[in-house]
Amino acid sequence: MKNKISCVIVTKNEEHNIARCLESVKWMDEILVVDSESEDRTIEICQSFGCKISRQAWMGFGKTKAFAVTQAQHDWIFSIDADEEMTPELKDKLVRLLQENEPAAGYYIRRRSFYLGHLIRFSGWNRDYPLRFFNRKSGNFNEKEVHESVRINGPKSYIEECLLHYTYPTIESHLQKIDRYTTLGAQQLFENGKRASVISAIIRGKLKFLKMYILQAGILDGFAGLNLALISAFGVYLKYLKLWKLSR
Repeated sequence: MKNKISCVIVTKNEEHNIARCLESVKWMDEILVVDSESEDRTIEICQSFGCKISRQAWMGFGKTKAFAVTQAQHDWIFSIDADEEMTPELKDKLVRLLQENEPAAGYYIRRRSFYLGHLIRFSGWNRDYPLRFFNRKSGNFNEKEVHESVRINGPKSYIEECLLHYTYPTIESHLQKIDRYTTLGAQQLFENGKRASVISAIIRGKLKFLKMYILQAGILDGFAGLNLALISAFGVYLKYLKLWKLSR
């Protein structure tokens, strides 16, 4: 290829996911793993794939991913999470793109997600296109604690070939992450001057359920769709309830 790719991954205790992820991206020119104090076999598995490993205390999702981009060797960056997997079709697409004379500065990639082991076809997850492939000369991740994203100055395009996302395999894992993410999300909102009440937290939670389960057709995702809508709604309620506590 005319251009080379650095794959960047941030990890912490991902021994159950990381091998599948690394197997799918091992063809890239460099795999850089930024690990934040893993206590399991994550580092050992990454070393077996020949990854370049950097140890860095956790700074939040945005800052840690931005740091990983700065440590990469090449300008073209593919950012992937440990619980994701690149499909062979996506690999072929990226190779073709970098052979073009004028590729875009960044690419939104279609992501298909699994929840409780089931592919979610509706629930709003069917329109998931995170920006994961970009030239760092044109941008990098923002500094948000959660729900981080890449900011790009330049032309952007879409890739329909899929990135697979294996989210919560169990209800317990979803609830555990909800507790962590809602704390970070509430803190972020509070620092941005947002405030909430108990009533607004309840209303926001109910609206989230109606949106995912009815308006976004989560009902068609069966039992997994119902659980996803319920727990997601609880997460919205919990985030704004925590914001209410901070405002007091």
